[in-house]
Amino acid sequence: MPPDAEVRQHEWWIDPREYARHEARRGRRFAFVKLVPARTALAVIDMVPFFVSENPYCRGIVPNIGRIADALRAAGGTVAWVLPAAGERTPVLDEFYGPETAEVYRASGGTGPLPERLWPELVVRPGDVLVEKTTHSAFFPGRCALPGLLEERGVDTVLISGTVTNVCCESSARDAATLGLRVIMVADANAAPRDQDHNATLHTIYRSFGDVRSTSDVLEMIQVSDAAGTVAPDR
Repeated sequence: MPPDAEVRQHEWWIDPREYARHEARRGRRFAFVKLVPARTALAVIDMVPFFVSENPYCRGIVPNIGRIADALRAAGGTVAWVLPAAGERTPVLDEFYGPETAEVYRASGGTGPLPERLWPELVVRPGDVLVEKTTHSAFFPGRCALPGLLEERGVDTVLISGTVTNVCCESSARDAATLGLRVIMVADANAAPRDQDHNATLHTIYRSFGDVRSTSDVLEMIQVSDAAGTVAPDR
């Protein structure tokens, strides 16, 4: 990345009324106050040059993704890198996007070995999971191997990060919740083109599908749970 490349952070926000709604319903702001690192996965969605190079908000989340990945690995958790696959051209996608744009998106994940397709500041480590997806969601049955791989590892909690917040990340969070996983969307480790797009998704996820937490919150949860040893998740 050029040294003068712009980097931004979203001004993310949850309406206090939404916090109050859940506090009244369940007696606490967040559904998932504990996690077991060994049963937790960080899903990093679509952090490839096609998306990151053009979006300063994407570049801004790279350090937070790296911090969570390092902490979760050290505590025995899973880091899963999810990349767009070069799926088939379909008449529906050509009709929706237009043929030229459909082909651009189809090739957005790049070619070559999967680790080399990631944004270069993100590093794959031994034990990480690398998968491709052929639709927006990393958790849609039959379109990505991730759900089965996480099930084999006994994962019950998924930290959603990456880009674009309101498209592939939101789709993945919704489907992960539908599959019965505990979903935590990391507010400052997801990126969209605009704050309003980003915050609309945070509102939706927090309201109906999972928790929305900051990187510092997640790191504290990992640290506390790791220091305490194996604990049962608070459902």
